[in-house]
Amino acid sequence: MTRHKTVATSVYGLVVVLVVGLAVAFSFRSATAGTEARANLTLIAPAGAGGGWDSFTREFQQAARTSGLVNNAQVVNIPGAGGTIGLGRVSAMRDEPATLLATGAAMTGGIELNESPVGFDDVTPIAAMAEDFDVITVPADSPHQTLEDLVTAWQEDPAGFPVTGGSAGSIDHLVLADLAISAGIDAGDITFIPESGGGEAVQTMVSGAAQAAATGYNEISDQIEAGRVRALGISAPEPVQGIDVPTIKEQGYDTELANWRGFLAPPGLSDEEQGELRQLVRDVVASSEWEDAMERNQWEPAYLEGDEFVTFLEEDTRRTRELLEELGL
Repeated sequence: MTRHKTVATSVYGLVVVLVVGLAVAFSFRSATAGTEARANLTLIAPAGAGGGWDSFTREFQQAARTSGLVNNAQVVNIPGAGGTIGLGRVSAMRDEPATLLATGAAMTGGIELNESPVGFDDVTPIAAMAEDFDVITVPADSPHQTLEDLVTAWQEDPAGFPVTGGSAGSIDHLVLADLAISAGIDAGDITFIPESGGGEAVQTMVSGAAQAAATGYNEISDQIEAGRVRALGISAPEPVQGIDVPTIKEQGYDTELANWRGFLAPPGLSDEEQGELRQLVRDVVASSEWEDAMERNQWEPAYLEGDEFVTFLEEDTRRTRELLEELGL
């Protein structure tokens, strides 16, 4: 009787081990779905820790992990030259189907401004995913109550009306250049003070060194809510839900620029490998975790892939090049 009980216990234990083992194996196969990227994904942020690209990449990492779409995802920072250092690195990583490089409007400017030897044609476009917009702000005690007030003063003395934002050629710089052109100001005459980010630009403006600033809304929303600065216009094509700032366009100036974000992959990938990466991105975008990230960061959905994304990159490059030429850069 004892022997039968021992054998039964042993058999039961073996069955449990087999069932657990099969469940784990099934879970692993389900998560990997036959693609290396879902097993061990490398995400490259072409900027330092704490910046916009870094935040975007880590939000994607967190959403992919938490939703169980990848088994492992690591973020690697490769900063420099408007994202083109990271772009160059990835362009040399042929046939690596488990790597994604964050990209966006700043990289378009970086490619043109730095005369980068590599561009979007040297990598594999995967998808654009989200966008946000710049706001034009002035200090709370500024005499400029409206965007029209600001533009009128700017028109009178473009060179003597310094403005600030992120680095030269950044989306901040381009928004100000486009606004100037829309207002009949020669973009080459404006005085732009470049800073490393929105926080620094606000400090420059509040100190009196600049009359106005263009920064990402997320970078300055707390300052707006605190009443330290006044927002005069946002570069969105239409009013943005949850943001009580009129668009620049509805105030009579044809300025509409988005700070878009997405992913690129190394060159040389097969159609199947490209398809697997795009499916992974689609799955993350469809997750509740990514929806939370979009809401938390006040990003707007802007999903593009395939030929639509390639066409978008070509148009973004053309428009950026034209604005930089107007700026004499």
